[in-house]
Amino acid sequence: MTSTPVAPRRSKISPERVQEFYDAVLDQLREHGYEALTMEGIAARASCGKSTLYRQWKGKPQLVAAALRAGRQGTIVAVDTGSLAGDLREAARIAGCTSGRDTRLMQALGHAVLSDEELQAALREALVGPELAAFDVMVARGVARGEIAADHPAVEFLPAQLMGVLRIRPVLEGRYADADYLVRFVDAVLLPALGLTPPGSPAGQAP
Repeated sequence: MTSTPVAPRRSKISPERVQEFYDAVLDQLREHGYEALTMEGIAARASCGKSTLYRQWKGKPQLVAAALRAGRQGTIVAVDTGSLAGDLREAARIAGCTSGRDTRLMQALGHAVLSDEELQAALREALVGPELAAFDVMVARGVARGEIAADHPAVEFLPAQLMGVLRIRPVLEGRYADADYLVRFVDAVLLPALGLTPPGSPAGQAP
């Protein structure tokens, strides 16, 4: 009788140990950049075998994306203030609270974020996809409440504008886009483009 091979199972690792792996990834990323980051170096920093990392994550892109996601202190996924204007302002506030750290880490990814397709796919799955889905939910609620039309032409550009200004302000002004800056950007640019006004504005909510 021929025995059926049993697929190897991932060993369980405590959340504390996983966080140690993520800390090692982010430390190495800050110090050396993505291209010089290796699974061997991460394993050495975290005092574990390289095989342990490969059992838990497919490879370097997936591990880096998971570490970046875990390092986020806030998420826009759960934002629901009761209005689209409020949701966008809260999303901006959350993004701005950690913009300096997040921007430095994204800069550490360097050229790879544009040229490495596997890294791009891992980042889209772990970071970009959930945020884009959150924007879609915000807009859908706004449409359902009658705040904007479903086919409003400005909707398509909301994520690119809000996320883009996070990355470009350090280049243009040498300063990170903090929460105050991003909320003011939403009030001055995004809401008028949608025909909305900030919550509490004397003009009220535009139809």
